Amino acid sequence: MDVSQITSLAIGLANMDLSSKVSTMVLKKSLDNQQSMAAGILNSIPQLPANPAVGRNINTTA
Repeated sequence: MDVSQITSLAIGLANMDLSSKVSTMVLKKSLDNQQSMAAGILNSIPQLPANPAVGRNINTTA
């Protein structure tokens, strides 16, 4: 194996490693954003009333 081939292989592997790390960080940031958006949606849901009979039934015979 020629010295120039070893150098180009090392550079290629380093670039591939960097690309993998960047992709992982972008994925992590995307998942964090989705988690915060889902938490905001869940927090915006109003609480159920204390009486379990109120607000849970729909009168379909009227």
